[in-house]
Amino acid sequence: MAVEVKDLLDAGVHFGHQTKRWNPKMKKFIFDKRNGIYLIDLNKTKVQLDEACEFLRKVTMDGGSTLFVGTKKQAQQAVKESAAKCGMPCVTERWLGGTLTNMTTVRRSVKRLLFIDGLEKDGKFVSMHKKEVSSLRREQFRLHKNLDGIVKMEKLPTAMFIIDVKREQNAVNEANRLKIPIVAIVDTNCDPDPIDYPVASNDDAIKAIRLLTAAISDTIAEARAEYERRTPRKQTEEKLEVTAPVAEAAAPAAAAA
Repeated sequence: MAVEVKDLLDAGVHFGHQTKRWNPKMKKFIFDKRNGIYLIDLNKTKVQLDEACEFLRKVTMDGGSTLFVGTKKQAQQAVKESAAKCGMPCVTERWLGGTLTNMTTVRRSVKRLLFIDGLEKDGKFVSMHKKEVSSLRREQFRLHKNLDGIVKMEKLPTAMFIIDVKREQNAVNEANRLKIPIVAIVDTNCDPDPIDYPVASNDDAIKAIRLLTAAISDTIAEARAEYERRTPRKQTEEKLEVTAPVAEAAAPAAAAA
């Protein structure tokens, strides 16, 4: 999905926050202010988006994964849909402390969720006391709400894509601590320094969020499809390389026999 400056303009990507609510570190991405609002330089945003997409393309082509994060109301649906489209994990509800830095505990919660789901699927709830079933259902609901997007994330992501780094500061901190590179939508009230690939943009408008998230998702989906096409061929080649010397060694022995 090629995004042009006109697309960014139409989506309202250029509208930043009020001038009194800004971070001076975003000055280099701002070209003007009107009616008390900073306007983002869309030519720079276009370059940043292209660089971010290229980075995530390479990550995916190497077999890596990208964790999508967007818990604000305006971002939740777009993040869910985009992550699902490209087969990547996502967090759209509350960021659980230790999602990255204490992954063992998070995986334990996932196992608990799968266990409860298994009880229900196997019809075990029927033979349980109503009070116990009620308690399990409440726990099941809470776990699904917080973990649905990362149930299949069995190891740390290779990269992260975050919407609103100010709101998702805990996610940013954990990624920085583990040196996981971050691509993020960064508004004029945010600090771009902890972000490896900042994309200056309005992070409140649904249309802007959807446009940029879709561009990221499409890039990853295309790269993943290419990776999956190449992977079987690569595995076959590796098998051939392993079996060829064995066959060569076996040939003289067979001849001698």
